[in-house]
Amino acid sequence: MQPYYVTTPIYYVNDEPHLGHIYTTIAADVLARHHRLSGDDVFFLTGVDEHGQKVQQAAEARNIEAIELANQVVKRYESLWPELSISNDDFIRTSSDRHKAGVCAMWNRLLENGSIYKGFYEDWYCVPCETYWTETQLKDADCLEAMICPDCKRTVEKIQEESYFFKLSEYQDKLLAYIADNPDFIAPESRKNEVLRFIESGLRDLSISRTTFSWGVPVPNDEGHVIYVWIDALSNYLSALGFPDETENMKHWPADLHLIGKDILRFHAVYWPAMLMAAKLPLPKRVFAHGWWTVEGEKMSKSKGNALRPADLLAQYESDTLRYFLLREVPFGADGDFSHDSLKQRYNTELANDVGNLLNRSLSMLHKYRDGILPIVGEEQTQDRALIADIEAMQREVEIHLNNQAFHLAIERISQVVRHGNRYVAENEPWTLAKQGNETRLNTVLYHLVESLRLIAVQLSPFMPVKTQQMLEQIMNKDVIVEDLRFHDVAGWGLLESGHQCQKPSPVFPRMD
Repeated sequence: MQPYYVTTPIYYVNDEPHLGHIYTTIAADVLARHHRLSGDDVFFLTGVDEHGQKVQQAAEARNIEAIELANQVVKRYESLWPELSISNDDFIRTSSDRHKAGVCAMWNRLLENGSIYKGFYEDWYCVPCETYWTETQLKDADCLEAMICPDCKRTVEKIQEESYFFKLSEYQDKLLAYIADNPDFIAPESRKNEVLRFIESGLRDLSISRTTFSWGVPVPNDEGHVIYVWIDALSNYLSALGFPDETENMKHWPADLHLIGKDILRFHAVYWPAMLMAAKLPLPKRVFAHGWWTVEGEKMSKSKGNALRPADLLAQYESDTLRYFLLREVPFGADGDFSHDSLKQRYNTELANDVGNLLNRSLSMLHKYRDGILPIVGEEQTQDRALIADIEAMQREVEIHLNNQAFHLAIERISQVVRHGNRYVAENEPWTLAKQGNETRLNTVLYHLVESLRLIAVQLSPFMPVKTQQMLEQIMNKDVIVEDLRFHDVAGWGLLESGHQCQKPSPVFPRMD
């Protein structure tokens, strides 16, 4: 078994979960499920980032302790993920002792390797973004006069304090060389170009401690300083595995994939790899930055009242429907627009009309003509071999698309086979074969339809684990646990044997109004 390690960002606890959080986490879950199907030794990590000035400020605004705020938000995540069929193997909290141990170990490595020094910081800081800005950077972005952050357009504040610094400037050429030698390290291509422009513009040493607040991990042997929240946060990918100890889970490092939103690309594609280089640790194999969602063409905001809360979405739609739509609607690296009409149209067209119709008509005809029992297959014709070839090609191509995080293309390739199956029904007309008494050909057509549906459901299971379990239970006529399926057991054509009894169809994808 090959180790496979996929991560989401750890989500800030200064606010409740939203659409962006579930988007990243569903994507990671689909990959984790697919790799488990492939027989890999999967470690899927998500969690929360509890430290930093903005969390402390959010807690103070509520007149509660920061840890109390964190505990409240953690409960929301821990109850939300099962509702969305998220199969994470671990949930890391930055307030946990195991994480603090990993952060301090990372700090000490950087210190021992000569990558940290003490100095004095005087520049601008954006609390919401946890980002430092020079006056020149603000001026170049036309943000100096208004004193706002170039990224989030909120107010920056002047920081003057003693600080530890990370020698980021020493890694400019090393990072450029690494990206050139590893062209798949940052994706999509537009984000890689963005990172290259940032690095080529010149890297300054990074302030990595603060003295003006206390909610964080204290600097080892200097508790007047708190470790910069991004060094704290990024180290979670190691601390969750047991770093610095040589635990069994450390076999999963380096991570195969960090999934992130595009707003935190710089931290993951510049600061994090530079830190790992300085600590003499392997770099993650790939960082993929996805886009943002608007709602009905407008940016989400509390003031507009259009921020999509997961609880509201789950009250309106089944979790599998959300999972399918979010990864089907737009290419993963691009921005997308959440439209209720678009969701219903995709569901009715691709799931109710195509997948649901193929399942219902196939099992209905099997029961009508063969009492639900799979018959013996007769001699295959060109149409039958074409359907099998299409399915086998689909299985290979879905693997390629998911390895590239092209979720929409993977779903489209499965949908092509579904449409092929519905054409196969129209071309062969089982009802006509039954009237003609062509029993041998009818047997062959019915078998090919049901076996195709089984393999379609297996490929769709990472995207829609609940719905595909219902499909497979009707086909297999027994309880099915999709998490226990493995391609080497279920992906081959012809595994359903003649004489197998299928259940009568029950709607899995009823149409939406």
